[in-house]
Amino acid sequence: MKDIILKAENISKQYRLGQVGTGTMAHDLNRWWHQIRGKENPYLKIGDINDRSTKGESDYVWALQDINFEVERGEILGIIGKNGAGKSTLLKILSRVTAPTTGSIKFGGRVASLLEVGTGFNGEMTGRENIYLNGAILGMTKKEITSKIDEIIEFSGCERYIDTPVKRYSSGMYVRLAFAVAAFLEPEILIVDEVLAVGDAEFQKKAIGKMQDISQYGGRTVLFVSHNMAAIKQLCTKTIIMENGMIVFEGKTDDGIDYYLQSNQYEGYIGHYVNEAIQESGIVSLALVDNNNVIRTEFGFDETVVIKIKIKVSEKHLNAHLGFRVVDRNERVIFTSEIKFAEKNVNNGINDFEVQLPTKFLAPNAFRLTFGLHIPNQELIDYLEECLSFEIVETGSEFYMYNGNDYGCVFVHCNWVLR
Repeated sequence: MKDIILKAENISKQYRLGQVGTGTMAHDLNRWWHQIRGKENPYLKIGDINDRSTKGESDYVWALQDINFEVERGEILGIIGKNGAGKSTLLKILSRVTAPTTGSIKFGGRVASLLEVGTGFNGEMTGRENIYLNGAILGMTKKEITSKIDEIIEFSGCERYIDTPVKRYSSGMYVRLAFAVAAFLEPEILIVDEVLAVGDAEFQKKAIGKMQDISQYGGRTVLFVSHNMAAIKQLCTKTIIMENGMIVFEGKTDDGIDYYLQSNQYEGYIGHYVNEAIQESGIVSLALVDNNNVIRTEFGFDETVVIKIKIKVSEKHLNAHLGFRVVDRNERVIFTSEIKFAEKNVNNGINDFEVQLPTKFLAPNAFRLTFGLHIPNQELIDYLEECLSFEIVETGSEFYMYNGNDYGCVFVHCNWVLR
């Protein structure tokens, strides 16, 4: 038997664009008239899906539509999706900050939320007073809170300022204290939005470790929203992916990250290039693909990136070299790679190459590729500058712990020997 602690059934949330409240008085009267006759709200039948990139035809928009999922006790559920997909709206409904337009949520315990910096804190009160305030909101007695307060203060790292009003805290201190309160006051369900990104690397590592501990050893449930795929992969046992206000994937975290990366391709990158200006020899086409031969422009740190190259070679160019250069977003040349046709038995006519980039090698960054076909010091046959581009995203390099500092472009697996 599953021990379900949270169940969302047919959750939808509708907003009226450009208005404060539910709209005009005529709309309110129409809703009331339908309600007293036992009929459905007429405005639930209209409205556009939550796609921020399109203009839409209606003043109503569904921020969420028909959301259904279950969470078991002790599970860590990751929620990922693009900006505007509906993640924060869903968490606000689960945290009871706002009510759903339709649907219901069943809880099996107390809920604590970290939705944005300072949520639930009174700026005029000290850190210590806010700990007691938040504990009281969670239904804890003063004695219970007092028994936990030393652990909370120590974990937050804010001991020196604990009796200072929190309005004087930095955003990082706010988050440290708020997370410590939420984690140590033992709610059955902990909801964490992207706020941990505000903290430094050392705190992020502590917070992720604490969420793992309270799930594995405390039997408590965590809902975690983040754009950091490495944190999701490390922490979450199950993942749902949201798109345009709907759930498009629910399942194992590794499968979810693969789904997200394959579907989350940015128009600013180029994954396929066809050369229209070929003479007797030249590069016919180029493509970036994954292990499933799908053209991609976004890859995880631990994924395989394959470059497919189709070339046309005339008889007189069978001694040519083919190479490419990788440049990052800071215009740094990361590396080059080249082959000699004479060593590869290249034939006169069309030839196909596949080049596999090393996995867990390029650090998370954006990259551009330039290709050249030449006979060294004699002839430049073809040159395609920055004709492919892609991004490596964080899915396990732990670069996120360095808080944005530049620690290089590649991971090199050296041979370390203890003497």
